[in-house]
Amino acid sequence: MPHYLVAIQLPDNFDPSTQSAETVHNINVLNDELEAAGARLVAAGLSAPSHAKSLRPQPNGEVLITDGPYLETKEHVGGFTILEAADMDEALEWARKSVIACRTPVEVREIPYSNLPKGTPHPSRQRKT
Repeated sequence: MPHYLVAIQLPDNFDPSTQSAETVHNINVLNDELEAAGARLVAAGLSAPSHAKSLRPQPNGEVLITDGPYLETKEHVGGFTILEAADMDEALEWARKSVIACRTPVEVREIPYSNLPKGTPHPSRQRKT
């Protein structure tokens, strides 16, 4: 079954301590539903973008490490879920529930290749049997 990334979008000034008890409850209910359906492979929240490190290749072959996110933006990925769904329509149904539970926009993207259980390895990594 295909895998999908559901990325939770948050404003840069987001403070998780301001989440209402109702929102936390709704997120927990959704996570329980995803687990019961066997759809959730991974779910995680991320630290603030101010704690991010960005790495960029340099023309001389070295790698430059800088503080902060790679892109300047007013929103950032604040958390994510990797789920297993039959198709994009099913992934979108879970994403709709995420928007309602988290009260924030989300982005859904298929993960065409992964090393997750039941994932499809990239063609360059597939072993001949």
